[in-house]
Amino acid sequence: MPATSPPVSKPFTHRRQRWLSLAAGLAIGLASELAAGASTEPTSASSFPAASAAPLWFVEERPRVAAYQAVNLLANAAKEGLEAGDYNAEWLRAAIEGAGRGSPLTGHSLSRLDQALTSAMRRYLADLHAGRVDPQQLGARYSPAATWGFIADELLASAIADGRLVEAVRGVAPALQQYAGLRETLGRYRELVSHPAWQKSLPPLPASKLSPGQKYGGIEALGERLRLLGDLPVATPLPALYEGALVAGVKSFQERHALRPDGVIATDTYEQLTVPPAARVRQLELALERLRWTPLLQAPRAIVVNLPEFMLTAYELRDGKLETTVAMKVIVGTARKNRTPLFDAEMRFIEFSPYWNVPPSIARGETLPRLRRDPGYFDRQGFEFVGSDGRISGGFSEGALDAVQRGQMRIRQRPGAGNALGDIKFVFPNQDNIYLHHTPSVQLFNRARRDFSHGCIRVEAPVALAKFVLANEPEWTEERIVQAMRRGKSSTVRLQEALPVIIAYSTALVRGGRVHFFPDIYGQDKLLDDALRQRSNSVWASHESEIAAELMN
Repeated sequence: MPATSPPVSKPFTHRRQRWLSLAAGLAIGLASELAAGASTEPTSASSFPAASAAPLWFVEERPRVAAYQAVNLLANAAKEGLEAGDYNAEWLRAAIEGAGRGSPLTGHSLSRLDQALTSAMRRYLADLHAGRVDPQQLGARYSPAATWGFIADELLASAIADGRLVEAVRGVAPALQQYAGLRETLGRYRELVSHPAWQKSLPPLPASKLSPGQKYGGIEALGERLRLLGDLPVATPLPALYEGALVAGVKSFQERHALRPDGVIATDTYEQLTVPPAARVRQLELALERLRWTPLLQAPRAIVVNLPEFMLTAYELRDGKLETTVAMKVIVGTARKNRTPLFDAEMRFIEFSPYWNVPPSIARGETLPRLRRDPGYFDRQGFEFVGSDGRISGGFSEGALDAVQRGQMRIRQRPGAGNALGDIKFVFPNQDNIYLHHTPSVQLFNRARRDFSHGCIRVEAPVALAKFVLANEPEWTEERIVQAMRRGKSSTVRLQEALPVIIAYSTALVRGGRVHFFPDIYGQDKLLDDALRQRSNSVWASHESEIAAELMN
């Protein structure tokens, strides 16, 4: 499997089997109580929460309809990209179904099952709404939602009373078209996991690459995969050679997998064609998890940069739906040593014709060595030295270089055509001093993979972005924006309203009804996958302890 492939989710087989054996023991115990109509009091404090005054999931000692709905929701948690095992789903469903068939539950038996189901549903609601992993655990700094908008116990009680539990629970998930699209796509890819098309290897290429018009022994296998993935119409007849509709299908596949859509199957395209559906399922699960971290509906307008996609998208909330207003290519921090951090902040001002204060790390590591080798570089780049008091010193000197090395001066680049920030800078104050800006190196936007910066984010279409940012300030016409960018004199415009900016990370997105996958450039999928596995292992261990404690009672 290629190095960029997402991790494949594997079941916790040993732990699951051990847990099920414990659960079976407890189920047998409950069944005995049901048959005898017994009420067994614990000899020690139960690991389940204390019983409430009235059961939530039972009426007249029998499970309500809502109880069956609840255990079915838990058992089908995978549809939301969650783990059914995290919620004791198998045991709870067996226990509820047993309680409905056997003698009525009473006393402690009823209370502990009622509370166990309530506890599982609380956990499910929390996971569905806000995610299972704290993003800060993975180095992402996202502001928590101002409010969840619901209290779990109140939501459950109200939904059960109104007979709308399923609808109420679904309403807890992110109300985003992107979430709904990913959820639907997840179901389709789950169906492909066991499909015969991926049970045998795709035949190797005849040479280093397969070009249109060439022979290929894998025409049938390739065509079948493209059909199943939606890149080739189902009824399309396959040609004898690699040509025609099959090439068009490969171009569609390439476009959806962040590859150059040239129809040539080289190593990169071949590797993506061989990624198993189970790996894509995991990518989609991780994408759903991340959407729960950053609820975009908290503001009517927002800017989102998706780092693996190398794209910026500006959204507006219209009639309760997020609509894309502006989209453009971006260049982000290098994967090797200058990774752009994940966070959210508020854009507060724009700088036209900005100065560039060379960061000390760049000055010491790159600029100073270059200037010592080539003093003429100083004037060619429009640099100047600035003292700690803000005074601009004279021209180039070795003494000034030494002062920069000691941290007593800094290097600043004047506004102009060669300025590293281009002619505009979008500022959203943050601890890493990351901002959006234009660039004179526009040719880099033609690359498929665009991680070339020191961490800040270069934007392809600065005028379009400025128009979006200043849309509520009608005096800032496109003409005035362009004039300010070309003036060559630095000026700052403070926004009347702060604009949310989210630096996000998702290797799977739905665009125009089609799923797109992107490389895990910073290894964030691996980190999140590991964190989720660790969390599930911890939950399974907790279930084992709870069930073992109940068996001792």
